[in-house]
Amino acid sequence: MSSQNPESKQSPDPKTLDDPERKQPSEEVPNEGSEEEEEEEEEGECGFCLFMKAGGCKESFIGWENCIREAEENKQDIVEKCFEATSALKKCMEAHADYYEPILRAEKKAEEEAVKELEKEKEEDSKDLEKK
Repeated sequence: MSSQNPESKQSPDPKTLDDPERKQPSEEVPNEGSEEEEEEEEEGECGFCLFMKAGGCKESFIGWENCIREAEENKQDIVEKCFEATSALKKCMEAHADYYEPILRAEKKAEEEAVKELEKEKEEDSKDLEKK
């Protein structure tokens, strides 16, 4: 009986790279041993990047990555320069929420934590002003 390991075709998940319940990506990852994959390995492609490229937003993610790289190389403001690329990527991820849900959930949680921190800082600042 020659069966393949089902985990070998799964796309990387940034939280657990071998989660057996992950849904298959809408685009296939290149076969092992291909030139493209070898180049990515040489560049040290991160698990997050592999996960992002394995879903339906590969092109948007690559555009965003290129924008970030360009902004860093030219010492430009990343937020300003890459606003459109970031917006396009986020819209794409929301349109493919079934696949990108772990990333969207983590982003939402981080945003909520940032809001809590800001509120806490404002409270502390107003208490300090009252003491003066």
